[in-house]
Amino acid sequence: MTASIQLNGGAADGTMSDDAELVIAGAGLNGMLLALACAGVGLEVAVVDPQPLEAMLDERFDGRTSALAYGSRLVLEGVGVWPAIAPQAEPIREIRVADDNAPLFLHYDYRDVGDEPLGYIVENRVLRRVLLQHARGLPNLRLLAPRRVAAAETSDLRATAALDDGTRLNTRLIAAADGKDSPLRHGAGIRAVEWRYRQTGIVTTVAHQHPHGGIAVEHFLPAGPFAILPMTDDPAGADGAPPCHRSSIVWTENADLAPHLLALPDAQFAAELAARFGDFLGAVEPVGPRGRYPLSLMQAESYVARRLVLVGDAAHVIHPIAGQGLNVGIRDVAALAELIVDTRRRGHDIGDPAVLEQYQRWRRFDALLLAAVTDGLNRLFSNTIPPVKLARDIGLDLVNRLPPLKRMLMRHAMGVLGDRPRLARGEPL
Repeated sequence: MTASIQLNGGAADGTMSDDAELVIAGAGLNGMLLALACAGVGLEVAVVDPQPLEAMLDERFDGRTSALAYGSRLVLEGVGVWPAIAPQAEPIREIRVADDNAPLFLHYDYRDVGDEPLGYIVENRVLRRVLLQHARGLPNLRLLAPRRVAAAETSDLRATAALDDGTRLNTRLIAAADGKDSPLRHGAGIRAVEWRYRQTGIVTTVAHQHPHGGIAVEHFLPAGPFAILPMTDDPAGADGAPPCHRSSIVWTENADLAPHLLALPDAQFAAELAARFGDFLGAVEPVGPRGRYPLSLMQAESYVARRLVLVGDAAHVIHPIAGQGLNVGIRDVAALAELIVDTRRRGHDIGDPAVLEQYQRWRRFDALLLAAVTDGLNRLFSNTIPPVKLARDIGLDLVNRLPPLKRMLMRHAMGVLGDRPRLARGEPL
């Protein structure tokens, strides 16, 4: 069923009414979070997405989870959705990083930097459901689905989102949160630097014999990182069985080998996974669907055009080696929401080029830095040349033995360093 847009009154230039002050293309995690942040303080917002609302609320577990940094939790708290997410979010209390079977390793412990977890692992279906349910409670937020923004027409005074059903939405600003192959980015003529890694991400969920204790583990194997991320227990035990201990697996594998692994019968796939997982949590069994995601890097050459702004994967895609992809997008949302809200409170045009340039200056360096770091780490740790392997193992151990440096890196991973927007500092918009 398609929701309808309602007009919200006169435009700032007095010539036409806006159908929404902000139109967001894409109801994924970043798009919906931006909508909640802006609509939650009074803006008229329309979100357009090609997926039916029922698909967004699908309760089936598709195997995908997200790593939320502590700073991202603060953003979710600021828009009012964290209380509904928290019971289904597993805190990350420690992170252990090891280079294959080397004796030297890096260990992060949340107690070294305070009382809060380093982050959380949450099923994507939980995030989707909570964001959509919260959106439905905001009268000034309209969801149009299934529909698609076919084109963005812009002028110095306004923008118009032309939908695929012929609807035309007049607005001040269009936010493209429509993914890494963003049609709006292409339509605006914004070029991107991108390449595909010769790696595929295999995602699944495993049950294991012993509790994980909130510890995330990342093994660097020759084909790429193998991450074991702690999830909440599954309470649905049959016939009085105890809860099932679970972890999410993000398994980076050679792109040529991954299809063969994914096609294996259950028992053989389980054996291949267990060989990489190890036995530190006892017996391990895959219990979730297997997902396959080609890995790539992409950076848009500009995050803005006339009355158009790119958010999340539409602006940047990074290697999942550090689990920071969604967190970078959430920082985009927090920064853009702050600029939009402050500009509107001053009675100015939220689509003014100066506002958009400020967003680009604020966010571009952070995204570029993370792209460079994750790309460099992936190349470094996928290298099997013995002197390189020895050097990186010594580097891990050195960081582990330098508490000030380690604390700084931990705080960076938590998203609590740098020039943070108000929401990411735990302050209201």
